[in-house]
Amino acid sequence: MRWDNLTDGDGAAAPALFAADAVTTRTFDSPGFRGITFHEIRARSIVNRVPGASRMPFEWTVNPYRGCTHACVYCFARKTHSYLDLDTGLGFDTQIVVKVNAPELLRRELASGRWRGEHIAMGTNVDCYQRAEGRYRLMPGVLTALTERANPFSILTKGTLILRDLELLRRASRVTDIGVSVSVGFTDPELWRTVEPGTPSPQRRLEAVRALADHGIPCGVLMAPVIPFLGDSPERLRATVRAVAAAGATSVTPLVLHLRPGAREWFTAWLARHHPHLSRRYEALYAGGSYAPRWYQRRITGMVHEFADEYGIGPYRPGAHRGVRAAPPAPADAGPGVGAESGSAAGVPDQLTLL
Repeated sequence: MRWDNLTDGDGAAAPALFAADAVTTRTFDSPGFRGITFHEIRARSIVNRVPGASRMPFEWTVNPYRGCTHACVYCFARKTHSYLDLDTGLGFDTQIVVKVNAPELLRRELASGRWRGEHIAMGTNVDCYQRAEGRYRLMPGVLTALTERANPFSILTKGTLILRDLELLRRASRVTDIGVSVSVGFTDPELWRTVEPGTPSPQRRLEAVRALADHGIPCGVLMAPVIPFLGDSPERLRATVRAVAAAGATSVTPLVLHLRPGAREWFTAWLARHHPHLSRRYEALYAGGSYAPRWYQRRITGMVHEFADEYGIGPYRPGAHRGVRAAPPAPADAGPGVGAESGSAAGVPDQLTLL
């Protein structure tokens, strides 16, 4: 993926996203969007096949946005901005690509004879309920298109804006399998303010979990990321699991921070500013690559599962996130344009590595 010289809506030369017909660049002066540039494109495909899908719990994704105003310093998707010749640091947080035709394009691809009604995961690259969604409102059309075809889907988000679409989710759950998960890696307010500055607070996300459950939409929590030496003490892990259980989550699944190229550099710079005494410990822990050692991951998982048992909630189970209710397979008379999506390391699903 890269930028080519096409023209924008006014006919002037402007960069355009690969697989897009045109780009219009906008800025808005409202407080929530100051300093952010939106690149509106008409994409040529919206349903993307995940590389290495045989290792994943899902094979197809839909991502209406590229870049994310959540500005999480550890976001694995930062590297994908380099494919557009955009900066993976501040540029990822402030240069947002918006696929303005996502709903109409999805409706067309689902209606193609090539499509077999397979599960579609959303929120696997960047958050489909980030702040931009409040202005562009792409998800209602996306959810409606999926519901019309009774196509199973799941959503992973840090955005409380998902509550706006409660009725659409309930409508979808009556005709197909859906799953909703909210990402809450920790409940420490000070850590949240520095590491996830553009997101709703962990407390607000847990309130969204409760609201979803109260409206008949079971919701799991992806406890991600567990941040070594900052959020991994038994006391902090227990506090997070306790809060997740109190919110009525159906499951809690821990995922230890991983640092792929693009994210690693940005996170390391953040660490040097805020916790310089931890820099050497991180160098040692991640000396083997992007992922923490397996012994460390097993230790975290073991503690979280122990606390989850204590508070009466279970771990994530493949397939369980996909069904608010059992339903027949979706109609097998539709088909996507196949695009490219960022893959993951062997055995580590992108679904569990969102923001």
